[in-house]
Amino acid sequence: MAAANLSVLVGKNCACIKITGRANFASSPDFKTLLDQLAQKGFRHFMIDLTECVLMDSTFLGVLAGFGMKLNPNGAPSERGIELLNATTRVSELLENLGAVHLFNLSAGPLRLPEDAKACVSDSINPSHEQITRTSLEAHQTLMAMNPENVARFKDVAQFLAEDLKNVEKSS
Repeated sequence: MAAANLSVLVGKNCACIKITGRANFASSPDFKTLLDQLAQKGFRHFMIDLTECVLMDSTFLGVLAGFGMKLNPNGAPSERGIELLNATTRVSELLENLGAVHLFNLSAGPLRLPEDAKACVSDSINPSHEQITRTSLEAHQTLMAMNPENVARFKDVAQFLAEDLKNVEKSS
């Protein structure tokens, strides 16, 4: 399954990430690495443009939610550092159903970039099976920790991923 394309523009105080295509488990390690690198560079406000994001799976959402929790550990609405622009109805419902919507500011309309925005290269880490599995496991553990209702939804997935990760680590 093809991974999403991630385009990045950075300004003085804001990082804008445009997600095109399918935001799924295959693109989650690259997305997680990108978010961590931008945070290490000091960015605290993120605009995620979902205008051309046709699908978001639970792994990708778990990575996004985990990052939202890192940026806003107190859960205060005034401290939300991630704006999701033009989320589809399906993605909005997923955020609501999994109990993650409170981590983000949702908005619609054209992307308004800061005047000083410039392109930033987003390198793919070309993730291994082990990296994809570890990222998927961590994402599902985040979703379960964030909302107790998610335990029933994802405990079997998390168990499968944990076993798969053990097998991959043994064989490497």
